[in-house]
Amino acid sequence: MPAKILLADDHKLFTDGLQFLLETYGFEVIGAAVNGFDALEKAKQLKPDIILMDVIMPECTGIEALKLIKAQMPEIKIVMLTTSEEDEDLFQAVKLGASGYLLKNLNGEDLAEMLSDLENGGAPISPNLAARLLKEFRRGYNPEASMIDKIDADVGTKLSQRQIEVLEAVSAGRTYKEVGKLLNITERTVKYHMSRIIEQLHMNNRAQVIAYATKMGWTDT
Repeated sequence: MPAKILLADDHKLFTDGLQFLLETYGFEVIGAAVNGFDALEKAKQLKPDIILMDVIMPECTGIEALKLIKAQMPEIKIVMLTTSEEDEDLFQAVKLGASGYLLKNLNGEDLAEMLSDLENGGAPISPNLAARLLKEFRRGYNPEASMIDKIDADVGTKLSQRQIEVLEAVSAGRTYKEVGKLLNITERTVKYHMSRIIEQLHMNNRAQVIAYATKMGWTDT
């Protein structure tokens, strides 16, 4: 069954176009909200799998709505889809439980690929923003600290050399497609390695794995 997606953005022309795009790639758009409060009410009514939500909205921002929705319906995956590149918005969204943070300048194919990865445990983040997150992890900001600190430091030794290469490349902010080209393997193989890494490290998604890799010094990003 295709993922059920709720859109939350106050620009109707944008949501109309986004709905058409997502349905072209096989996703099911079940509704659209015009602000954070509307997103909360529609999430309660429609029970989406994923919410694609803008940060900048009237009455109730996407960040405020993220906090409200995750408090009541933590199972819903929320991806911020916005023009805001502000560090405060990015870090706050991740801290409050966003499953991803994407800028609106990405193309449709990449968006569809990232949403498919999300269903398989991925954490879609625009590459330049991922680099900022990693720098913050280096400085000690870590929204996933409680999860990461529970992991035995020698768990990483169970990873194969290829898995470490994949992890290093993904941690540098590269897409799965770019990692495949870099390592001369298929994109599907990259996804397989990442799913195995997530499983072996007993984590929930790619963001947690990247944070752990950074803490352990496996990446120079």
